[in-house]
Amino acid sequence: MFQPRLSKLELRILEALWAQGKASIREIHEAFPEPRPAYTTVQTIVYRMEAKHALRRIHRIGNADIFEPLVARDVTRNRVLDEILSFFGGQAAPMMAQLADAGKLTPDDVRELEKTIKKLKAQQKAERTGESK
Repeated sequence: MFQPRLSKLELRILEALWAQGKASIREIHEAFPEPRPAYTTVQTIVYRMEAKHALRRIHRIGNADIFEPLVARDVTRNRVLDEILSFFGGQAAPMMAQLADAGKLTPDDVRELEKTIKKLKAQQKAERTGESK
């Protein structure tokens, strides 16, 4: 499926829609933390995102158009992650080192990551043994 390139503001709009399922521009605007961008800025970006096929207008209530996302959260996160990894030569280790140097990767984060890796290895092993039966 086509995945449009999205700006930081567009990603924040999608976060609001993913959290709410569907929303009007006013509801999207209110989901932003202070200081919020101008309502008209959010409105303009929402209509541009509609043209990019990142979201769609599903119906109208009074004067308010209601929108829903057309791109999935996990697909979008994977695309953003791929873009970030490209800055590190496609390798996770330099990115993790940068996160640690910046103080954004804590020992608790590392422990959670280790748990996730162990869980994924166990799932892969179970799938392999299940296939060989």
